Amino acid sequence: MFDYMTLRLIWWAILGVLLVGFAVMDGFDIGAAMLHPFVGRNDTQRRVTLNTIGPVWEGNQVWFILGGGAVFAAWPPLYAVSFSGFYLAMLLVLIGLILRPVAITFRDKRPETGWRETWDWLFFVSGFVPALIFGVAFGNLLQGVPFHFDQALRATYEGGLLGLLNPFALLCGLVSVAMLTMQGAAWLSVKSEGEVSVRARRYGALAALLLVLLISAAGLWIMLGVEGFRIDGVIEHAGPSNPLAKSVTREAGAWLDNYRAYPWMIAAPALAYTGALVAALAFAFSAGRIAFLASSLSVAGVATMAGFSMFPFLLPSSTHPSQSLTVWDASSSKGTLSLMLIAVIVFLPIVLAYTSWVYYVLRGAVSEAAIRRGDDYYY
Repeated sequence: MFDYMTLRLIWWAILGVLLVGFAVMDGFDIGAAMLHPFVGRNDTQRRVTLNTIGPVWEGNQVWFILGGGAVFAAWPPLYAVSFSGFYLAMLLVLIGLILRPVAITFRDKRPETGWRETWDWLFFVSGFVPALIFGVAFGNLLQGVPFHFDQALRATYEGGLLGLLNPFALLCGLVSVAMLTMQGAAWLSVKSEGEVSVRARRYGALAALLLVLLISAAGLWIMLGVEGFRIDGVIEHAGPSNPLAKSVTREAGAWLDNYRAYPWMIAAPALAYTGALVAALAFAFSAGRIAFLASSLSVAGVATMAGFSMFPFLLPSSTHPSQSLTVWDASSSKGTLSLMLIAVIVFLPIVLAYTSWVYYVLRGAVSEAAIRRGDDYYY
């Protein structure tokens, strides 16, 4: 079907699409959870926020599952090193993701105010923790992760959870929190009415402007203070996967190399900035649908910007740079990539089709009046 080099590029692009899909779709679930205690000032208003995401959050997490499956199938060394090295961080993410449905389900089991407020704040935690950890993870990818291989390609991770919480990674974590808060606010501005929608627009405009400032700070830090990774010499794009067979150097500003070599990649940061600014204006003028579209484009731009900056690196090693994992030396075999590509071609359109149908059926806003009347809202 395709040669080995092209298959590797296709699967890098597929992984990027799945991560963008997760950031956009499950991103507004996470953002709504973070905004939940603030846009809802009473029980009815908080039930509004719960019912905006209650019917769709499970479907949105399909993108997360697909992303993990793609890493496992297409990039086994990446899966092995990242899931073992980031074990505790990923455990925190999973606890947060598990806490979300638990909070949604148990909040309504008892009528006491204290009971419900406790679950409301746990719902907030279920959004804030994954948002922060996802950003921290990308911040560490840009700096490199302490791991190496022996001659039998057995990986050893030399870091710990506290080492991940360095200043630059925490800045990237704040970028993620602001970005997903904006996305959640955009969703609530479309799917809710009244005071909840008004407050969501206010928080969304603030998050969008904050996102622009944080992206600028992170970009300046990458340009001046973060040592990027660069492959020296020639690497065999269609050769066997062997992360020990290359030479890599580190240099401040190296993560900008791709933008110099391929100027069209500047479209990603441009989309991130423009989308956030347009979203802020749309929030100010109560244009919820435009805000959601612009916010989604900004989220896609931020995620794509990280991928473009790092290409062809997937997981750089801070301790042994030459053993970093790249698109060219960390993939499955040509046969595996070909077979999995057929599965993607068959099943991804099905996922997109049923997702579109679900959102069409569930179109329309959730109102406080409908909640009070006891209309067909479960949460």
